[in-house]
Amino acid sequence: MRRTFVLLLLGTAVLLVVTDRWLLPLTSLRAAGAAVYGAAESAAGTVTRSFGGDGRLRELERENAALRAELLSTGARSVSAPPRGVSVSRGVAAYVVGFGRGQRVTVDAGSGSGVVRDVTVLNADGLVGKVTWAGAGTASVSLITDAASSVGVRMAGSGELGVVTGLPGEGLLRLSLFDPDAPLRAGDQVETLGSAGGRPYVAGVPVGAVTTIERVPGAATRTALVRPAARLSALGLVTVLVPEPER
Repeated sequence: MRRTFVLLLLGTAVLLVVTDRWLLPLTSLRAAGAAVYGAAESAAGTVTRSFGGDGRLRELERENAALRAELLSTGARSVSAPPRGVSVSRGVAAYVVGFGRGQRVTVDAGSGSGVVRDVTVLNADGLVGKVTWAGAGTASVSLITDAASSVGVRMAGSGELGVVTGLPGEGLLRLSLFDPDAPLRAGDQVETLGSAGGRPYVAGVPVGAVTTIERVPGAATRTALVRPAARLSALGLVTVLVPEPER
């Protein structure tokens, strides 16, 4: 009886996967499932973190993370009012509560906290990724090491511009500088260039450090491998930069 029940569950799961991928996308069902699963993950994480009596400590960690992220993302920008067209953001601290397919994680903050799609996610060390889906209480984050990830960057020293793309199998990034003759050496620091309106990426966030220079004769760009500043394989507390409502 038990074996028959297990086989039935497996068959149902396979049927849903096949239907979703090749026949009829089950967007609403997936969203509902993600909401339920995410809420369960969030609740389980909250209970686990609070079990030792450190609930208040976790709240302080969230507050500190939001402040660190705000300082990290603003960098050397003026504290005066930003120019027209530049969005103002605030930090929403969240814990990573699950790992999805590919280079994606789930965090325990969603639209109820102001989280929306296409906003920056970072931690105390640097850039983590961007939000790709936001439910009521959870959100999905695509890491910068995802194969589909592409982030405009600037070299911290020389100011040279380029782009980094994800290398998920290696946990690294590939840097391509627009100038094939640009100066580049191991240890050089890479930071975000910033997107229009600060979405999906704000400017001035550490991305990583150059580890290996790739030499390709005749190449149109200068390329290198970059190790992310954030330890993406051991994420815990992160901060989502959400847009402040216009006044």
